[in-house]
Amino acid sequence: MGIAAERIERLHALARAAAADCEDDRARYYVRLARRVAERNRLALPRAFRRFTCDACDAYLRPGKNARVRLRDGHVVVTCDCGAQARYPYED
Repeated sequence: MGIAAERIERLHALARAAAADCEDDRARYYVRLARRVAERNRLALPRAFRRFTCDACDAYLRPGKNARVRLRDGHVVVTCDCGAQARYPYED
């Protein structure tokens, strides 16, 4: 694993910890920084990171706190407090 990938993993852990401590601005900063590192190094963000961040406002999503999760026919709908929605397929 390269240095950039390790940095992205570390920023993911920091964003998760900051969100757990209700420091939403700090978590958003870590998410933006991780996305910038991935862009500059032409890396894809890990699936867990993509699923727990909002594409519109860069918030680290915590179901029940700042995100709503609903199951629909064949997909999961995650709605952020900003109103942005993300849909992910799943198998029954």
